[in-house]
Amino acid sequence: MLSLAPRTLRVRWTSFVGGFVALALGVALLTVTGLALASSSDAPERAPERFAAAPVVVRGHDTLRVPTANGVRTEPLAHPRPVPPGTVAALRALGRVTEDRSFPVRVEGGPRDLVGHPWSTAAFAPYALSAGRPPGTDGEVVVTGGWAAVGEPLHTPGGTLRVVGTVDGPDVERAVFLTDARAARLSPSSTQMVVDADPAEVRRVVGDRAQVLTGAARRLADAAPDRDREAVTALNALFGTAGGVAAFVSVFVVASTFSFTVAQRRREFGLLRLAGATPGQVRRLVTAEALLVGVLASATGCALGGRAAPRLAAWTVEQGLAPDWFGIGNRVWPYHLAFWTGLLVALCGVVAASWRAGRTRPAEALREASVDAGVLTRGRLVCGTALLLTAAVTLAVALLGDPGDLLHRKTYVSRPLLLITAVALLAPALVRPLIRLPARLPCRPRGAGGMLVRENAAASVRRTASVAAPVLVTVALTGSLLGAAATLNGARAAEARERTVADLVVRAEGGLDADALRRLRAVPGTAAVSPTAPTAVYVVEEGVALVRSEARAADPQALAATARIPLTAGRITDLDDDSIVVDEEWERHTVGQRVTVRLGDGTRRSLRIAAVMPVGTGDNGAYVTPANARGANVDRVEVTVARDADRGAVAAGLRAAVRSSGGEVLTRAAWLRATAPGTDGTSRAGFLLVLGLALVYAGIALAATLVMATSDRRRELAALRLAGATRGQVLRLVAAESLAVVAVGTVLGLAVTVLDLLGMRAALFLLSAPAVSLPLPWTALGAVSGACALVAVAAAVLPAAVALRRGAGDGLSVRAAG
Repeated sequence: MLSLAPRTLRVRWTSFVGGFVALALGVALLTVTGLALASSSDAPERAPERFAAAPVVVRGHDTLRVPTANGVRTEPLAHPRPVPPGTVAALRALGRVTEDRSFPVRVEGGPRDLVGHPWSTAAFAPYALSAGRPPGTDGEVVVTGGWAAVGEPLHTPGGTLRVVGTVDGPDVERAVFLTDARAARLSPSSTQMVVDADPAEVRRVVGDRAQVLTGAARRLADAAPDRDREAVTALNALFGTAGGVAAFVSVFVVASTFSFTVAQRRREFGLLRLAGATPGQVRRLVTAEALLVGVLASATGCALGGRAAPRLAAWTVEQGLAPDWFGIGNRVWPYHLAFWTGLLVALCGVVAASWRAGRTRPAEALREASVDAGVLTRGRLVCGTALLLTAAVTLAVALLGDPGDLLHRKTYVSRPLLLITAVALLAPALVRPLIRLPARLPCRPRGAGGMLVRENAAASVRRTASVAAPVLVTVALTGSLLGAAATLNGARAAEARERTVADLVVRAEGGLDADALRRLRAVPGTAAVSPTAPTAVYVVEEGVALVRSEARAADPQALAATARIPLTAGRITDLDDDSIVVDEEWERHTVGQRVTVRLGDGTRRSLRIAAVMPVGTGDNGAYVTPANARGANVDRVEVTVARDADRGAVAAGLRAAVRSSGGEVLTRAAWLRATAPGTDGTSRAGFLLVLGLALVYAGIALAATLVMATSDRRRELAALRLAGATRGQVLRLVAAESLAVVAVGTVLGLAVTVLDLLGMRAALFLLSAPAVSLPLPWTALGAVSGACALVAVAAAVLPAAVALRRGAGDGLSVRAAG
């Protein structure tokens, strides 16, 4: 019996090509994923950049270390501690000390990522003058990157600067070097410095009061030293998600393809049973066929993945999703993992089909039937119902236990897969009602054509369900992923609208100093001025986890006058230097309780809970007073205008007050537009990869299934020709049937999408987030449905056209076995 497997594949190769291509693509993506993960684990140690030529760098402590029951937990401090003044004085006795400062620079028409530094630090990169001279006055600068020439004026919010020199050096950032005095005024705080002295002596003087960085450790003084690790983590999440979806859709498509192939071969299996084959032999034959397809497809997929991985790595670097050094290395284990996973997928996909083939009865298989019977088997019904109940129970447990978990990306990417599988298993019970629904509508289609389309699709339930399944997957994934992101972004935008009641908002990326704040408060026509600064607080929860919560420092009276903070208990005006405002996600969140926290600079404090906010979309964070946020720079000021004041005049006064600090004044509407939540580049790339993959698989499954189904309908099409239908009428009938089946898959996919998004809506409701409508991505849904329709029509009409060329009599003489 097993010797028949290669011959079956050779004769019926069209029946297996869909599963072969789908599995090969899945294995290729798994190979790419494995190679990318293996390559990212070999990240090179980034060398020092800005301080490559510095002898010693002394940096204030920037990491919080807290002992817990499970060991020491660490988190980066929101505000690194400065080096103590006494230590700085002692270091100056050892040698020359150069203080480093970094701050954003905004230039009209210039790059958006400009960073300012004092000129004295340029030599430590090292940067060397390529033209011009060093800055001598406050209005002169030296630039890197070649984006500005010597003599060119740079218009900034604080005044006009003139380029007097350019430097060449490491391409690590777009730097603007000012005089040390001007840099000190723009950025008074300095947390690190270069010391020209013996490292051993520096360590002796510093002790444990700061960090002493030498050699490769000097990279910790660069901006965002962990950016490579963060980029690799995001990249791994991207490829991991794509690989998981690839495995799911591969099993889905392969199972659907083999199931339909087995259904088409009922007479063939019946003949084998009449010839003496046992059910076990038939099952082993089908399994052997799947194993051969799996071996060939897995080998092909490994080869494709090995060639595609370097190109995909280059694309991720170009898109800024991966560091510049990222590339594909030589590893063997990803090929093994992908190959054996492909075989497992093929075998998993054929399990149900092989059991169905083994249960074929000789007499049953030899009987011609015009209507599919027993398509929704007991096993399929039980599995589908069980998965549907599992999805419902999982959702209920999440809603009752931790609704916030449903808002995480990993959850709303994976949760729809369970619903998709359940609906696909139960699809045979849903096909006939959906197909016959138009006949019950007042505007139902008239004529014999509509009746034939409806009855053919309803009678061939197995074919309809097999074709609708990949459409269901594509539409459901598109609607669920894009709809979930849009729902979450819409809720966050609604939160911002409800919270922001200020008439004008001043923002300054580099922060506002005390003089600028005094000028803002002195502007005529302002009713309330509320400056806030970003900070963080840290709390040990359950004795084992160090949790960082983003926070803002604000004056409670001014905050209450310019913002509408949602509260479930307490009052925002009760906030003082001995208290904190938290949200309900904290382990302790009862007004009056005391909670031990570490502030943004690591200081340990016991604070009383003054008020409690709802969790919302997860962005509520916490509030403290400025006294508990030492080192935090005000980056936002919300202003309400007095009733009898001219809003335009007040805005002009605010702009004048912050012009020297680089501040920007926005209306409430402009502020909401500027800060509106959106999908970042990594998420967009991930969605594009996942949805593109799903669409490719859907096209493969649609084409393969419809080509097989249409080829087996040659006698039916010939009978229509003999009954008087023209060739064009038959082809239009076939096209209309394929469109009807795509419509069924689209409706099922929309049902899954709506159920999934309703679960997210329920989570937002329980978290007291603003209610938003279901933002179905109609444009994307229409695009993927249209693409599925085009593939379906082409895959159905072209084989039908070829079959009709033989003529009506030839078509009727063709045996069902092909």
